[in-house]
Amino acid sequence: MAPTSSRRSGHSRRAQYSLFTSYLVAAIGALIGAVLLGISLWQPAAMGGVRGAASDAAEPAGRAVAVAREGSGGFFDAIAGYFRAGSQNAGLRKELELARIRLAEADATLQENERLKALIGLTEQDGEPVAITHITGSTAASARRFAYIGAGRADGVQVGMPVRSARGVVGRVLETGSSTSRVLLLTDSESVLPVRRGSDDLVAFAEGRGNGLLRIRLVNLGINPLEPGDVFVTSGAGGYYRPGVAVAVLTEIRPDGGLARMIADPAGTDFVRVEPIWQPDTVAAARQSPDEVLSDAEESE
Repeated sequence: MAPTSSRRSGHSRRAQYSLFTSYLVAAIGALIGAVLLGISLWQPAAMGGVRGAASDAAEPAGRAVAVAREGSGGFFDAIAGYFRAGSQNAGLRKELELARIRLAEADATLQENERLKALIGLTEQDGEPVAITHITGSTAASARRFAYIGAGRADGVQVGMPVRSARGVVGRVLETGSSTSRVLLLTDSESVLPVRRGSDDLVAFAEGRGNGLLRIRLVNLGINPLEPGDVFVTSGAGGYYRPGVAVAVLTEIRPDGGLARMIADPAGTDFVRVEPIWQPDTVAAARQSPDEVLSDAEESE
């Protein structure tokens, strides 16, 4: 009998059985695989249930992987979004501010167009104007109140011509340049305009006070019949302004008249129209000196 240490594994029945079993299982597995392969090639639909069962068995593991992937992706997206939020918010605020500016500009343009249409609409009532233009500037801190318009001699503007807005009288032309003119506003301390109350024929003078207000001075003194809210219009006296154009609204009663504010505030006026002098002959006669009037009378005789 050979020594135990020199025996081969093949002499052990247990080892022989294990080796035989492994070969047998491998053969059976290969046979089953070949059969399944043949069935899948011959009738693919027959293996649908098997594939479905395998997919169901693997679904929990796949879901766990997907959840982990989504969680990690959401975490990194949150971090990136946090760093991008500042720049995005700044961009949105800039766009919102720009949109508000554009909206304000559109509203201003609409209002300007409406005022211009209202001013042009006066043509049908009062005849053709000499010019329609912008107020380009005005005095602010002075007892003298002037405005400057973008029309001059080249546009047919002459000294003395009335200047009005769609709301009422603004003043009259004091000096003319080639393309600009200086306007004496009604509120100037040297401005005096004959007016009447709009509701009747009560006559008065509207005198500028140099502080943005007008002094309404009655011609006939006595009991003061004026009341706050009375509207005064041009009377036509003097020949510069056609009668019936709005001038001022009374705000305060005084013994000899009252104080009023202009209806056509130059500060709120964009467009103005320059009109011809209503009665140029009357204005020309008033400008002549007594010696010139006497000379003209002698020549006519």
